[in-house]
Amino acid sequence: MNPKILMIEDDASIRDMTRMNLNMNGFQQVFCAGDGEEGLALAARIVPDLILLDVMLPGIDGLTVCRNLKNTPSLADVPIIMLTAKGEENDIVLGLEMGADDYVVKPYSSKVLAARIAVQLRKKGAVHRLSRTIARGPLEIDLDAHVAKFDGEPLNLTPDEFDILALLADNPGRVFTRNQIIQRVKGDNYSVTARAIDMHVVNLRRKLGGWAEHLETVRGVGYRLAGE
Repeated sequence: MNPKILMIEDDASIRDMTRMNLNMNGFQQVFCAGDGEEGLALAARIVPDLILLDVMLPGIDGLTVCRNLKNTPSLADVPIIMLTAKGEENDIVLGLEMGADDYVVKPYSSKVLAARIAVQLRKKGAVHRLSRTIARGPLEIDLDAHVAKFDGEPLNLTPDEFDILALLADNPGRVFTRNQIIQRVKGDNYSVTARAIDMHVVNLRRKLGGWAEHLETVRGVGYRLAGE
């Protein structure tokens, strides 16, 4: 597969350098747009596999572009990595709330960016390989709607709890180490600790109530959802 990457960036020197570095890291189909309006039009035309989106764009700003992309049915599931010099926590949170899948602060390493792109493409491919609905006894997980239900009632899960439960439910009986869970759920470049995974599992068990015994701890290894 030769994924199509769309970069929406108004700085020509950054566009050229990033495209060259991505080409050197194996990404040969890199399309570029210099502003939000051009980027939206190009995205609709080529339907890329991933979008690199600058926040500080002339005209339509990057956050608005992100929201428009996520509200377009043909583009809603295309991963978006925000590229920006604004590294404050509130800016990152706002970008993620608008629908961005990842956030890279300038200046960035070309290798780190390529790794982040690879993570998002793998995650997209993994989602496409999954059945869109996972059913395990009274548990039902709708991957498209990002909703998990137990006995028909929605579970109030955080995004990480949902992803962990979906991973385990889609592989009943398989044991995942904490590091494997981190990699599959968050990717390679996140400073998530094994302790954080333990806390997510504790919360999942609490929310699953009497069915929590199916979410098993394999001592010294990790976690699994009991097979049927």
